[in-house]
Amino acid sequence: MSQTVDRALNLLRVLPRVSLGNIRDNPGSRNSKKRGRAQHGGDKHGDGNKGSKSRQNYPRLGYETGNNPFYLRFPREPYYKGHHLKRQYPPLSLLQLQQLIDVNRVDTSKPVDLVAIINSGLYKLSVDEGHFGVNLTDEGADIFEAKINLEVQWASEPVIAAIERAGGVITTSYYDPHCLQVMVNSKKFFERGVPIPKRMFPPPDAIEFYSSAANRGYLADPDKISEERLVLAQKYGYNLPKIEEDAEYEMLTERKDPRQVFYGLNPGWIVNLKDKVILKPKEEELLEYYAS
Repeated sequence: MSQTVDRALNLLRVLPRVSLGNIRDNPGSRNSKKRGRAQHGGDKHGDGNKGSKSRQNYPRLGYETGNNPFYLRFPREPYYKGHHLKRQYPPLSLLQLQQLIDVNRVDTSKPVDLVAIINSGLYKLSVDEGHFGVNLTDEGADIFEAKINLEVQWASEPVIAAIERAGGVITTSYYDPHCLQVMVNSKKFFERGVPIPKRMFPPPDAIEFYSSAANRGYLADPDKISEERLVLAQKYGYNLPKIEEDAEYEMLTERKDPRQVFYGLNPGWIVNLKDKVILKPKEEELLEYYAS
């Protein structure tokens, strides 16, 4: 018995290692039929079809029927119609936002903007891929209950109703790509020691959206926004909370300046993380430039 084991081990020492290159089927495990030629080539020629099945013109991938591919024949949900060719808004549902709040990834005692959502670590934004901010979707609108001062870049009517029904305030705001790069990694930007840029106004094809009180645009008249809040509450059948009597009234009504990027930090300021100081411009030319 020991001699047999020794011979087997000696044989394994000289054999090559098992790999994809030397794996073979056992002899006789496959029975391949040799295909004949001409009329003996199969059952597709001698049955009166004259080889039509062999010459079948199969459609391209996606073109099952007709001349339009399936992704053009089926309907879609135009979340941001008119913007989808130039600007993309990665979705964030109300359910995901409620979960971020429940696990203390987002602090609702302060205004929540794009910086706060990105700093949660669970929302990704890539400016190089044409992303321009958050598209807040209505999934979880029936369970959303957080009182929040929220700033996003795109929101539908049911989403606005869900935020305001819970006693919160929502604002849709535009940021240009340069400011978005600053907000995606604010710590890296502050370490560069350069002034905070001023936010640019929306392009002509987006100015209407961000100036609309119905969309809660940041360029809309506050009085018209108050009227639209009441109209939306009557439409969806809920009692509009009076934020004027709320203990957190100042937090809920705090809004950025149209040129401002960060809450509490004005354009032109330099944040020095090493010395923990903020440097503010004093020259009149700089003050005039960042204020205009």
